[in-house]
Amino acid sequence: MPRCQNCESFVTEAYVRVFAPEGMESVRVCPQCEDKLRDGAEIRQARSSRGN
Repeated sequence: MPRCQNCESFVTEAYVRVFAPEGMESVRVCPQCEDKLRDGAEIRQARSSRGN
């Protein structure tokens, strides 16, 4: 079962297929992450609260 490398939340295989870099079997950040987010191909600190 794939998990987010940042927060350990469950992510689907479809999510990994779309958002993980080529060759990786898990994502570096997911929608449950409050402190980080995707910015194109990079990961960055969130600048403000994501409303969770």
